[in-house]
Amino acid sequence: MIGNDAEKLFDKKYTCPICENEFTAKTVKSGKARLIKTEIDLRNVYEGIEPLKYDIILCPKCGYAALTRFFPTVTAVQEKYITEKITPNYKHIPETGDEYTFEQAINRYNIAFANAVVKVAKASEGAYLSLKSGWLCRSYKESLDPETEGYQESFLRIETMEKDYLKRAYDLFVKAVQSESFPMCGMDENTVDYLLAALAMEFGDYFDASKLLSKLITSYSVSNRLKDKARDAKEVLQAKMKEAGVEE
Repeated sequence: MIGNDAEKLFDKKYTCPICENEFTAKTVKSGKARLIKTEIDLRNVYEGIEPLKYDIILCPKCGYAALTRFFPTVTAVQEKYITEKITPNYKHIPETGDEYTFEQAINRYNIAFANAVVKVAKASEGAYLSLKSGWLCRSYKESLDPETEGYQESFLRIETMEKDYLKRAYDLFVKAVQSESFPMCGMDENTVDYLLAALAMEFGDYFDASKLLSKLITSYSVSNRLKDKARDAKEVLQAKMKEAGVEE
């Protein structure tokens, strides 16, 4: 259940690595996000706040934006690309209020993805941005009040966005696995394989999902915790395949 974010936030100072502008961004206070559960595709669900809304750092002056973990690290070539292609086209929209709305947060992710494309970031960075964008849309969807006028239209619009982001995440993670080394966005190979299986299952790539899950379940290098998640996912997959009339 998402509540009032303001009391759980503080304004953290940042210095932009592109233009050296000093600014603040809203950040979740330590210990204020209490984990309730983790969903099948590894989305964490928290009580009272959605931390994903605050994981993009955006410079209001030049338009450089990235996930918190990637924000400080920019090469000279990437700086050049952003200065030439992002900054001239960026028009800052002030974010008023004590917290970021879901729409503002989604916009921040879209700006960060545009930056990732322009700076020719690794496929894994684009994949991780897309994954978190999809999760954010799911959280947004869950926050809607069914009694509000236009609920159904809003729900369907956000659900379509969620699926688009997650499909892009899936495609980019597949590309990243083929071209990058591990760890990837803080995840080891087994975790990425599990995530790929969960996303493959979401988009009907049942055989790829089954192959990845079977590999995880039988591997000696996989932790018991991840094996248990893989077994649970395998049960969900088998139910989906049965419903779709697909034999394993």
